[in-house]
Amino acid sequence: MLLKTSLRSFFAHKGRMVLSLIAVVLSVAFVSGTLVFSNTATSTFDKLFASTASDVAVSPAKPEKGGANQQDAGGRTPTLPAATLQQVAGLPGVKTAIGDVTVLDATLVNPKTNKAAGPTGGAPTIVGAWTPSPRSPMKITSGSAPVGAKQMMIDADTASKGKLGLGDPIRVINVNGTFDYTISGIATFVGTNPGAALAFTDLPTAQHDLLDDSAAYTSIEAFGDGSKTNDQLKAEVTASLGGTFQVKTADEQKADGAKGVGTFLNFMKYVMLGFAGVSLLVGGFLIINTFSMLVAQRTREIGLMRALGGSRSQVNRSVLIEALLLGVIGSTLGMVAGLGLAELLIKLMKAAGMNIASSLVFTASVPIASYLVGIVITVLAAFFPARRAGKISPMAALREHGAPVDGAGNRVRIVIGLVLTLGGGGLLVAGGTSSKAATGGSLLGLGVVLTLIGFVVLGPLLAAVLVRGLGAALPALFGPSGKLAQRNALRNPRRTGATAAALMIGLALVTGASVLTSSIVSSTSDEIDKQVGADYIVIANNSGLTPAMVAAAKGTSGIDHVTEQKEIPATVTAPGGKSADIMVAAVTPTFAQDFHFPVFAGSADAAFTGGISVDQSFATDNHLSVGDKLTVDYGKGRTQSLPVAVITTSGNQIFDRHFYTSIDTVSQVVPAAQLPTDVAFFGKAAAGTDVEKTFSALQDALSAYPQVSVQDQAGYKKIVQDQVNTLLYLIYGLLGLAITVAVLGVVNTLALSVVERTREIGLLRAIGLSRRQLRRMIRLESVVIAVFGAVLGTGLGLAWGITAQQVLKGQGLSVLTVPTTTIVVILLLSALVGLLAALLPAFRAGRMNVLAAIATD
Repeated sequence: MLLKTSLRSFFAHKGRMVLSLIAVVLSVAFVSGTLVFSNTATSTFDKLFASTASDVAVSPAKPEKGGANQQDAGGRTPTLPAATLQQVAGLPGVKTAIGDVTVLDATLVNPKTNKAAGPTGGAPTIVGAWTPSPRSPMKITSGSAPVGAKQMMIDADTASKGKLGLGDPIRVINVNGTFDYTISGIATFVGTNPGAALAFTDLPTAQHDLLDDSAAYTSIEAFGDGSKTNDQLKAEVTASLGGTFQVKTADEQKADGAKGVGTFLNFMKYVMLGFAGVSLLVGGFLIINTFSMLVAQRTREIGLMRALGGSRSQVNRSVLIEALLLGVIGSTLGMVAGLGLAELLIKLMKAAGMNIASSLVFTASVPIASYLVGIVITVLAAFFPARRAGKISPMAALREHGAPVDGAGNRVRIVIGLVLTLGGGGLLVAGGTSSKAATGGSLLGLGVVLTLIGFVVLGPLLAAVLVRGLGAALPALFGPSGKLAQRNALRNPRRTGATAAALMIGLALVTGASVLTSSIVSSTSDEIDKQVGADYIVIANNSGLTPAMVAAAKGTSGIDHVTEQKEIPATVTAPGGKSADIMVAAVTPTFAQDFHFPVFAGSADAAFTGGISVDQSFATDNHLSVGDKLTVDYGKGRTQSLPVAVITTSGNQIFDRHFYTSIDTVSQVVPAAQLPTDVAFFGKAAAGTDVEKTFSALQDALSAYPQVSVQDQAGYKKIVQDQVNTLLYLIYGLLGLAITVAVLGVVNTLALSVVERTREIGLLRAIGLSRRQLRRMIRLESVVIAVFGAVLGTGLGLAWGITAQQVLKGQGLSVLTVPTTTIVVILLLSALVGLLAALLPAFRAGRMNVLAAIATD
């Protein structure tokens, strides 16, 4: 009987449930879509790695120190001697052994446009030898394999993006020089292109041009004859080579590959789940509002049910069953929508150069997660309205239809809300004033949660106060419509608070992020102004800066000097015995002219004449003073003892956790030929020269190297700002989703409000309120609610953003910047959102038949 009643009630009000259903569908779609996309991508790459990995792979030993890259010796790729190939090939159980050459530090250039033919950031450019193997990931689809010193084959995606074809010129720039080829063939991936650009020469050419060694390989790929397992083959190879090299089985290669791809996929996964979380949170308020209003509208029905013998628990269960039905239907539709979302993500990845299998991988985790999320959030959101429905007494049947539920618990609600808000505010203050960033961050996180919950709980009280003020001008500006709109927004503060909460969450998030990112940009720009004296900054994408590039810069007319910077992995040991893996920044002495060290103690110049710099926090942790000796170990027995020459002040992004010394100092123990290539170099215009003209001359001198970014200080600031804005755009995406769901909430609230006030609307029309005035009343009510939510969200976001800046003040975020323009635009857009959300409910209200509305019970 209870189920029958619940089903009848649900389908009787199905039109009023539609917008809540959309919120559930959106939430579940992001969850299911994320899982399907992640499963599909993981499966695709697993198949790629499994189908291409050799049974056993041999590669050079890892550098002894952490943080090393592929350029371990003079910027050149570590190699294996040719004799290793014969040694592996002769082992029992090995059917085939192939010597391979692959480098990641080369740049592919289209000579016709003088632009990089490969990706300029993110995915690598891989250049190597075309050595057909039993498990090659590519097949030649056009032309032929490269032969001789002047031929090269490229992958189909790179050819398509660069508009390159057979017979076109192609260029490679690496540490050994610049090499020109002609495209002899185009190869296509059998499975997935991981997004990289690939180019191949024949083996002798690759050894000569890429390694400058005709008797070396970067790896050896061994394939067994089936007589031994891969683990047994690995043991044989390891025993034969004496453990000097890295030896990995196919499974270990697959795991390494999956780990590398997993970093990117996990980022995508967490971003999508972030969208799902925002949608769930905002959608929860929509569902609470929907059921609260439905319960209020069914007061007489519920009272009669109680009068006829229905118990409080039966009424409660009846509402929860309706919520369960909404959750099941929404989860089902959301799961299907998630498949479409996963397909869209796969298409986006393909457009970015990563071809993921088109057949979606749908595992049991998808429906389990979808139904779990959709049903749990819906039932939880309906719990409090259901509880209120159960408290309706049989005497409520005598009340006017739509009478509000008893609000006796408001005082308790206010007390709880004040405790949470004040407690959260106290935590924000404590976090902002904490001397330790870790402690401050923890307090900030807890404070954000408590203040958010506190504002939601206090919503009705804040609505009663703020809406009165926000709507104060409406009667004067819009007459009766304005006065009625203000009173309607105040009539049910609980409903107004819950409706506005959806907007509040999204706007608090974006306001806080805007304050933080604006402060990052301002602080970084301030540090650049104070500490960077160089006129020009030169960096390279996906590769080091070769000696030829440095020479070209030094030869530029108008350049006074060029400061080089190399990064060398090392382990530093303090006098007390504590060790840490670091990156030593080895620079030329003119670095002291190009950067202004924030000196806490010592002399910056001394760091480049046989000493080393440390930052204040490292010095404090290790009780270091100027003159104390640090032992710096570069690996392979290359160790030196260096005095602390300067301690840099903590709280800056440029010098914190950096250890500077001179290239000459490092060269005393590490031969110059084994030093890595520059990661950056800095130029200074000569006195009396035109800085802008010299900048143009420097750009021209390096124009042959499209992978190089040549910036002046303004350009360098722009790069930093663009990097920060990437995070902000993600936040804006979350805001867009939150606002979408919040608009649904406002529309639903107003639509149900119109139904709830049908008789009242009829009476207003009967006493002279025109359709135009009625529609204006509903639009103004919506605008007031939206602005109310925006004001709360802006206030919360400002508190969060300012506290975050204070927490990170000691980490370099020294400048607080409040983006006033962004905040004003957000408030104006919120009013527009309220206006748009009211269009449909206002239109429906204006079409009501006056007599039918008055006759409504």
